[in-house]
Formats: sequence, C-alpha cells, structure tokens
Amino acid sequence: MMKKFLLVVCGSFVGVFLALMIFMISSIVFSVALMSMGSKMSSVTAAVEKNSILHINLEGVIDERSASGSVDMMSLMQGGIEQSLSLNTLVAAIKNAKENDKIKGIFLECNGAGAAPATSEALRAALKDFKQSGKFIYSYGYEGYTQGNYYLASVADSMFLNPEGSVDLHGMASATPYMKKLMDKLGVKMQIIRVGTFKSAVEPYMLENMSEANRLQTSVYLGNIWQVMTDSIALDRKMTRAQLNQYVDSITVTMTADSLVKHHLVDKLLYADEMESTLKRVCGLKDDDDLRLVTPDMLVPDVEESVSGDKIAVLYACGEIDGSAGVMGSADGIDSEELSEEIKKLKDDDDVKGLVLRVNSPGGSAFGSEQIWHALDDFKKSGKPFAVSMGDYAASGGYYISSGAQRIFAERTTITGSIGIFGMIPSYEDAIKNKLGVNVEVVKTNENADMGVMGKELTPFQLNALQNMVNNGYELFTRRCADGRHVTQDSIKHIAEGRVWDGMSAKQRGLVDEFGGIKEAVKWVATKAGLKDGKYKTQNYPALETDWRTLLNSYMAGQYEMRLKGEMGILYEYHKELTRILGRRHVLCLMETEVLL
Repeated sequence: MMKKFLLVVCGSFVGVFLALMIFMISSIVFSVALMSMGSKMSSVTAAVEKNSILHINLEGVIDERSASGSVDMMSLMQGGIEQSLSLNTLVAAIKNAKENDKIKGIFLECNGAGAAPATSEALRAALKDFKQSGKFIYSYGYEGYTQGNYYLASVADSMFLNPEGSVDLHGMASATPYMKKLMDKLGVKMQIIRVGTFKSAVEPYMLENMSEANRLQTSVYLGNIWQVMTDSIALDRKMTRAQLNQYVDSITVTMTADSLVKHHLVDKLLYADEMESTLKRVCGLKDDDDLRLVTPDMLVPDVEESVSGDKIAVLYACGEIDGSAGVMGSADGIDSEELSEEIKKLKDDDDVKGLVLRVNSPGGSAFGSEQIWHALDDFKKSGKPFAVSMGDYAASGGYYISSGAQRIFAERTTITGSIGIFGMIPSYEDAIKNKLGVNVEVVKTNENADMGVMGKELTPFQLNALQNMVNNGYELFTRRCADGRHVTQDSIKHIAEGRVWDGMSAKQRGLVDEFGGIKEAVKWVATKAGLKDGKYKTQNYPALETDWRTLLNSYMAGQYEMRLKGEMGILYEYHKELTRILGRRHVLCLMETEVLL
C-alpha cells in the first residue's frame, strides 16, 4: 500500500513538472512570436508599392474591433500573422486606400464572410465613399456569393464569378426554437416574470408557438431591413427592386452561371487565373509581373498606439452586458464594472474632449446596464459631449446604456429598441422528484428562506414579489429613456413594451437621431466640443492588450466549443441556450439575436 502511495505521489510530481515545462515553453514561444508580430506590424505600412490593390478577403466573421490579440493561434505559432477581419480595420483601410496614390483600386474576394446587415451597410458606405476617388472596385466569387457578401459586393464597378460558381440570394428569415414541450418532458417549468407584450426573449420557454405580437414585430423589422438591402442592390445593379425580388424568389442558387450574367446579377464569368490577369491589366501590369496585393492590416497597423493632445474617445461596448467572460471591447461580453471604471477615467482625462460610445449589444443584466448608464451620466455632467454610435444591435440593455446620449447615430439596418425587462427562473422540482426519484427535505426559519433552492417552484406570493421588482425595473428603464430623449415617460412606454425596431423605424419614433456610423458620431462630438478638423485625433478604448495567456484561453475555449458542436450537432444550440439560462443571476434587459441571412 505504501509503495502504491509513493508511486501515485511521484506520478503527480512528474505530471506537475511536465505541465510546468509545457507552460514555460509555451510562454517562450508566444513571447517570441508576439515580439516578432509587433516588429512586423510596426514596419508593414512601408511595404505598399506603386500600382497596388487593396485586397479584402471576405472570409470568416467580421468582428466589431480588432487588436493584435485577434490573431489565429496556430498561425502565430508557425510564424504567420493571420488576422481576423474587423469593421474598424476594414473601414480605416478603405479610407487610407482612397487617399494613397499607390493604391489603384480594391479587390473584394468573396469567400462567405459572416456579418450582420448593419456591419455590411457600414462597409458599403465606406466603399461608396472610396468610389468618389475614381478608383475601381472589383469583386470575385470563386465558389460563389453568399447573400451577405453579395449585398456588400454589389457596390463594385464589376462583379465577377467563377463559371462554376453561384449566387445565393434568398431573402431574410428569423428562426426561433420553441422549447416548452421539451421542458415539459424534462420536468422543467420556466417561471416567467416580464414587462412588455413584445418582450419575446421569454416566449420559447412559455409558449409552444410564436405570439402574434412577436410575429408582427419580427416581420416588420425583417421587411424593413430587406428593403434597405434590396434597394441598395437594385440601385447599383441597375434593376428594379421588383425584378430583384423576382430573381430571389426563383432561388438564385439554382441558376446557371450564364443566366446570372443574363439577368445582370453578375457581370462576367472568369476562372481564378483569368481574374488575376484582369487585375493586372487594370493596374497596367504585364502578364509575367507579380500582382501587388495589399492587405488591410498593411494600411492600418493593428497595434493601437496611444495619442496625445486633444482627442475624441471611441469607447467600445460589445456583447452581452455582464454576460460571458471575455476581453472587454470584444464581442465576448461587457463587464459593467470595468466599463464604468473606463468611463470615469475618460471623464477625468483632460485630453479627452468628448466621447463616442460604440454599442453593439443585445443587452443583458438590468443591474449592469444601470451602472453603465450612471457612469455615462456622470461623464455628461463634466460638460464633455457624448454621442452613441449603434452597430448591429443596440437593443434592450444596449439601448438602456445608449439612451442618455446627446446624439444617437445608427445604421438603417441596426436592431434597436426592445425597451423591456424580464426574469426567467427554472423550476426543476418535478424532474428531481418524479423523474429522478430524489426527495428534497427542507428545514427553514422563515417562510421564504428556501425560495428557489434546488429548483423549487415559486409560490404565488414569491412570483408576485418578483413581478413587482421587474415592474420597478421597467419604470426605471423607461424613465431613463424618457429623460435621455427629452420626452414624456408615457410616450416612451407607447413605443416600448419590449418591441424591437429596425434603425429606420427607430428614427421615425425618436429613438435614434441620425443615420451614420462612428465617423459621423466623432464629427458631431468634435463640432460640439469646438474642435476643428485636423486639430484633434481619435483614440479607441479600452486598450486591448496582447498577451499569450489571452490567446491561449481564447484558443482553448474555441477548441472546446468546436468539439461540443461536433459531438452534439443540431442539439448544440439548445444546449448553449439552456446553459446560458441556468447560469444567469440577474433580471435581464435582453433580446434574442437569431436573424438568418
């Protein structure tokens, strides 16, 4: 027995020693790789040659903001620098390409990049601005154009397609799984407390079918967003919206490539080598010359350097409020405490003359939303101007933190509103007792001491008390919106009720002031602060640090998620949603975000 014990102890020491060695080696590898990456990025902007083309490879997911931390880990270990796409980098690169005499045009290589309509609309606006320079924009679908990529690429002077490629235009849809029957079978009862007829995030757990209110709001905002997209495509492709919708309804993905040209959905069919020759010719290069392609990060160094002097702060608030842990400012989530502290620092920084809060959030914790609102209200009291730029989503808690801004900018396809509040408390008392055969005995000193313990079902008294708490939260939410928008609380309640609005509808109802993105919001703040063009700079916040621990954690989390997806298949999304529900501890200002393009 003693020998076995010693072997186990020795084995444990060996395991710990090996783990430490791996840890140390990983540290060295990542440190060297990151130093190499930093040195490459600091000098990469000097590599642009004459007759170059900005090459935008639309692949993967387009995030809100990039940093050197958003690299592919395996590429980094192998000495490469494969950056993920981000809206701020792409917009800045397009702007710099417009002003750079060495850049002849832009080549959009469409490989299925994922982006919400508002992100694509912002990129489209940047490309439209680029075209004023007289430089060309060509797009190419090697395997074909997805709907989102097509919407973006339709701004191009010429759209090229592989002879065996396709165009997938199908319209918009929102798919929401209703899981009440599943809950009943599992013996789980979802106890719902909400305010707002349209607050639909709770519906899948209390109803078997979509409510008429939810169907109405969804059909309205999907229809309006689709109208914006089809109007833009039809204008640039020189056809009517009716013609375009007729093609869409005929299932374009099944059309032959020749018929796509015939119906002017694309301009010309080219194989990849022919596309390369076309780009060479437009740049005045010979067939045996190398094509000079410039990536976005070559025009915009990914490392964000601190600037001195008068500046406008652009503060990113992305993801669910007090949701999943992650790097603040990324799409992983917003830590209300950290974000509030960042706002306080900006208020106290004499160099910061104004603030643009970039919101891309479906909401989250009502408590966290109020803390952020309070910090922003203190910022306003300093006398510095404050505007909000809405991204894909600024709904529920996302609108809560936006409501106090002096000016709110949004895209026409932004999803916003959803002014409502709810709580969901699962009771699995039936599952434990009748399905698992576990009897839970409770000893308590007070009537409600066991409230919610072991999934116990709430009493009518407890439900009523929680409903009053949610009602109070809704009153506070609508009052914040009314004060920020300078209207009566009743007028806010009339358009609230948890209803989701697209950007155009929100502007019509006074929830949004202007259409535009970060650039327009920065310009408004600068003017309000009395700053002249060229006399100030912008600075992104919070600072995004690159360290190998962050990369390693992100990589491991991604690998775990990929493995779960592979093992669970279509059940993964249900598992993910149930895990989120069971892990929440807050009354929520949140909307569902499942929109299919």
